Amino acid sequence: MKGTEEKLLIYMEGARKRFIIPVYQRNYDWKNEHCKQLYNDLVKIVKQKRHSHFFGSIVSVSDTFGKQSEYLIIDGQQRLTTVSLILLAMYKLIITKTIIPHNKNLASQIFEDFLVDKWEPEETRIKLKPIKNDKTAFEKLFENDDELIIESNLTINFKYFYNRIQKEEISIDELYDALFKLEIINILLNKDDNPQLIFESLNSTGLDLSEGDKIRNYILMGLPSRQQNKLYEKYWNKIEINTSYDVSSFIRDYLSVKQQATPAFRNVYFKFKEYVESKQFEEIEDLLIDILDYSKKYQYLLKANSPSSKINNCIFRLNKIKTTVTRPFLMEILRMLESNKIEEQEALNIFIIVENYIFRRSICDIPTNALNKIFLLLHREILRLDSSDCNYFEKFKYVLLNKTGSGRYPNDSEFTIAFSEKNIYGMRGENKIYLFERLENFGTIETKDIWKHLDNGTYTIEHIMPQTLTNSWINELGDDYERIHSIWLHRIANLTLTAYNSKYSNKTFIEKRNMKNGFIESGLRINQWLGNKDKWTEEELEERDSLLQNKAIELWPYIKSSFEPQKKVLETVSLDEDVVLTSRKITKFSLFGEDHTVSSWTDMYITVLSLLHEEDKSVITKLAVCEDQTVDLSIHFSTSSSEYNAYKTINSSIFVWTGTDTQYKINILKKIFVLFDKEPSDLIFYLNNSNQEKNNIDNRFEIRKKYWSYLIPKLKEKTELFANINPSQENWISSYFGISGISINCVANYDSARVELYIAKAKLEENKQIFDFLYSKKEEIENKNGEMYSWYRGDNLKSSKIYAEIKGVNISNEQDWIKMSNFHINECIKIYLVFKDYLSDYFSK
Repeated sequence: MKGTEEKLLIYMEGARKRFIIPVYQRNYDWKNEHCKQLYNDLVKIVKQKRHSHFFGSIVSVSDTFGKQSEYLIIDGQQRLTTVSLILLAMYKLIITKTIIPHNKNLASQIFEDFLVDKWEPEETRIKLKPIKNDKTAFEKLFENDDELIIESNLTINFKYFYNRIQKEEISIDELYDALFKLEIINILLNKDDNPQLIFESLNSTGLDLSEGDKIRNYILMGLPSRQQNKLYEKYWNKIEINTSYDVSSFIRDYLSVKQQATPAFRNVYFKFKEYVESKQFEEIEDLLIDILDYSKKYQYLLKANSPSSKINNCIFRLNKIKTTVTRPFLMEILRMLESNKIEEQEALNIFIIVENYIFRRSICDIPTNALNKIFLLLHREILRLDSSDCNYFEKFKYVLLNKTGSGRYPNDSEFTIAFSEKNIYGMRGENKIYLFERLENFGTIETKDIWKHLDNGTYTIEHIMPQTLTNSWINELGDDYERIHSIWLHRIANLTLTAYNSKYSNKTFIEKRNMKNGFIESGLRINQWLGNKDKWTEEELEERDSLLQNKAIELWPYIKSSFEPQKKVLETVSLDEDVVLTSRKITKFSLFGEDHTVSSWTDMYITVLSLLHEEDKSVITKLAVCEDQTVDLSIHFSTSSSEYNAYKTINSSIFVWTGTDTQYKINILKKIFVLFDKEPSDLIFYLNNSNQEKNNIDNRFEIRKKYWSYLIPKLKEKTELFANINPSQENWISSYFGISGISINCVANYDSARVELYIAKAKLEENKQIFDFLYSKKEEIENKNGEMYSWYRGDNLKSSKIYAEIKGVNISNEQDWIKMSNFHINECIKIYLVFKDYLSDYFSK
């Protein structure tokens, strides 16, 4: 194996060369964004008079057969194929006289040096040989335009370059010269090297550069060595230290602040480049000064080491409950505090309210997926109220209080009911510890390290009335002991912190009260009231429940705002929320942080699809050309407008059917976002608010709670999975599977119902490993249950899910409830029974 620096076009040049893409390679999959980035780089080579531009490596095995030299491309096919597409687009533009170059021989140079061997027969003359399907599409590009395979990525990207070159940002001669400045590392393998093993090594065992590494190289490479060292020591090394060397995550939050959109982790580097190039910093040092300043605030949020000890206490708690989505917003709060735009007490109150907001929502089981978008846009929403940062604290409270649906700040009624009835014992570990730490330490300077003592086993969270009832407990609870035990067992009223040995957990209440380290001797404030009780029955449970509800209101208070806006504030709803939007009026939407004014839902629908299509033309194009109407969504797109007025243009050759109601369009968009691998929370609708609309939201919550009240008793008759679940206002209820981070969810919507195995452990990588293990058993699992499941890996999301679904049912139609409840009950049992064994096998390894 040997590697040498070489110009890419020199590597490609020569009629006798053949570049073969082996069958074990993936299809050509560069998207519009990759092509756009490459062409932008070529333009910069010309404009900035660069001498070279590094374009990665190409790994190949060379062999000579007769007159030809064949190169088996092990790594680098995407780059090689893309440059071939640019050259072919240039050639076609010249021979059709669409563009006239200064170099009269340019077309023949391109065609004969890089694209074909003119001496070979028509069927073998093309030098690049992609794998089967790509090969056909590539060959069609050399032929008549009427025969193009328009859904192929090769065709789509060829058209992109064909159109972009015609804009003549640089001349076609300059483009040719720029291509000659692309440099590669040409890694040529020996004949004895095993190409397949090397391919596997390149794609599995190598340590890729992190997004932060790429950003560092982007900023520093190309600068003189002395300047590199200066900027690294003065800025970058400090940034690395401030971010605990996780620069990638920090830059993701930095871009969230700057661009009001959170990039996927894999796109942080590209989005950073776009940001820097759009801002056109006069000096790279100006950029580094800004990044370093934000990294200091980021360090405060990581390490709870800001100048304010009270704010640090709050940061410590937020970190303990693993709340990271708040960081973009809280960095802005720390910057405002540092610049004296808000007082320290106001900043502290904002941190406390954020903490309260997060916890109230957790108790009320409000989905967390809306939080990312809420905190991403919160600062901008506050400033937009009156275009100033004056009265910031009151405006902050006003914005939170006006959130609805999955963004709402639960009021005291919703919060206290949920706090009283929730299965606290089944809560996520860190949230449960947080709850008891707050109950114990709030309002006193004599605090105890509850986190430490629970972690090392000094304290445990115990049931006062035990999980297994003895005869003594049955006698104490009375004739209605089964009902009392079922209702109260895991609720907050029956839980406490103890230091006594857990083997005594089944002892009577009096024994627990009087024993060594029992309730009377306990140094924990939470047990003082218990130490004065002589029995433990439903009467005491209800009394303690009331006391703890009042304590919770004091600990996590509701908020009020004195701010009154001068103009009407629009309500916001994101695509990932289960909200009925029929009869609502839209005024604008935001996609990836960009606002777009629209006149109707149809206008929004067409604009969103057009924007997505512009970013990646392959997805909708493939649906539009698909003639198989059984393919989901294909019937909604076409390559002709037909005679129907309801077909609207996405671009000159793609049309979408718009003869559907608002909710149907929303459901289509949700599916489209999955195909584009985009977060539905990135699409936000701005709606006119009204009392009627508010009533619709309240009615939605009432319908859900009514359905769950109907279903849950039936579920409890058939399975213990939902034994401790209460009716919810959300469109889902979740049961404990027996494995932390894995649950079975019942989902009820206005057009469908679902039962899903939901995999949401703390680490994204672990979730994907679990999903992949189960997916490897897909055929076996589906054969056992006699049905096909939907398998959603969610590559860029933390969670994964596997689910069964029925369509055509509506939670608001009580006539559908029998069908929905039968489906929920049967599928819950089937999914639990089939998956529990596979998961047991996985976790036992």
